Amino acid sequence: MLEREVFGHTETGETVHRVEIIGGGLTAKVITWGAVIQDLRLDGHVAPLTLGFDNFESYPPHSPYFGATPGRCANRIGHGKFTLDGKQYQLDLNENGVTHLHGGSNNIAVRNWTIVEHDTDHVVLKIVDQDGRGGYPGNCTIQATYRVHGNGQLSVTYETTSDQPTLANVCQHAYFNLDGRDDALEHDIMIAADGYLVTDELQIPTGEVRSVAGTAFDFREMAPMKRFDGDQQALYDHNFCLSAERTVKRSVALARSLHSGVSLEVRTTEPGIQFYAGFKMDVPVSGIDGRQYGPFAGFCLETQIWPDAINHENFPNAVLRPGEVLRQETDYIFSKN
Repeated sequence: MLEREVFGHTETGETVHRVEIIGGGLTAKVITWGAVIQDLRLDGHVAPLTLGFDNFESYPPHSPYFGATPGRCANRIGHGKFTLDGKQYQLDLNENGVTHLHGGSNNIAVRNWTIVEHDTDHVVLKIVDQDGRGGYPGNCTIQATYRVHGNGQLSVTYETTSDQPTLANVCQHAYFNLDGRDDALEHDIMIAADGYLVTDELQIPTGEVRSVAGTAFDFREMAPMKRFDGDQQALYDHNFCLSAERTVKRSVALARSLHSGVSLEVRTTEPGIQFYAGFKMDVPVSGIDGRQYGPFAGFCLETQIWPDAINHENFPNAVLRPGEVLRQETDYIFSKN
């Protein structure tokens, strides 16, 4: 086990540790609170690749899931309700009192994880989400492995098990900025999806998978992130439908900055990718290296099961049963021209 440093303390007095992993031209710093990727750097590129804070005190009140691992069920569940094996469940309504988001108020992204293993190029963390927490059934164990290797590759693997039938779907919620400018709107992006989920006023899927063809959601070829839907800037916080179920790991997205020459390729096993352009951000405190995080300062590419999947028969399976292991794998591959 390599050195770990004290990064801060939670309100209940738990020590938050930070570790560093180095490999493949990347240096990542990971903290135990929320299994957060706190800082990520690419050799030959000065600015951080992700958004975050230099101190722990800023995370609990101000972080919109910077680099965190939300769950046990990431994204939204309509009215926090679902039925599993004939039993109805009501989850914590932690978003404006009407929606369940990212696993609820005390979800795994805002709790302290345990370091299981730490070596030069990887770290393994684990947390147990207790039966009944947030309204979920079953004791759920989540293990996260972050590894930097190859040529600019950050590999993220989540393994989840449960002692009762439950919902499970975690993701890495990093906000990326590939050039260090105030906003990421001048990035180009490609998402290999023919359809996206239509949502209602609460950002809950209606059940419709709409074709991206002829819309501002068509990123099947590289296009500017700054696009217009009619006469207004398109505001992206939507699930793009990659496949009907989890599959072998494949390339699903590419982002790049022409200002810096840095590119990011995303490969994943997951059936969906939530593209959030960060338009809601207005962080009142300074981020890494004194940076200011306003609207569009960074973007998310959250690889996961489609949101509200349990409530739509035509969506991918989000149920995890005892004896099964939910393994979710994503590679973030950085390069610089």
